[in-house]
Amino acid sequence: MESSFSMLSLFTGDIMTLVVSIVLVIFSILSWAVIIEKFRLWRMAKKNPIKIKQNDNLSVIVDRLVRPFDKNLWFLSMVAYISPFIGLFGTVWGVMDSFASIGVNQSVSIGVIAPGLAVALGTTALGLIAAVPAAIAHQYFAKRADELYDRLDDTRREMQSKK
Repeated sequence: MESSFSMLSLFTGDIMTLVVSIVLVIFSILSWAVIIEKFRLWRMAKKNPIKIKQNDNLSVIVDRLVRPFDKNLWFLSMVAYISPFIGLFGTVWGVMDSFASIGVNQSVSIGVIAPGLAVALGTTALGLIAAVPAAIAHQYFAKRADELYDRLDDTRREMQSKK
């Protein structure tokens, strides 16, 4: 008896594993799109620093200037938070599949339980692959946006106190 194994089979075992894997891959791709967009935005801001003019509506301008830097950070936070749980669901699904295989085959051999456990570990890995970069990027960009807001707000206060 010859068995074939492929990395793809870890993520496409059955319909539920496939759905979990697709959701996690989509989350990861979208997270990287947001991360790349944020790096480009901050690079442009470094080349063309934000300036507040005296005649600007100072109470509104600070929020409007920071808004692009905060945009889509909620998505990174969401991916960082829920991807491990989606991966955990895939893990539970794979373990349940292993127990079902034990019941069907009336055997506890490694050949019976290994495929389900491999799927379980595969979805766990996908969950972490999606979550870790999103969590790091969210913290990094949220801190930078907060620092920008504080700097602009300090400038606004100084300009208002000079009036």
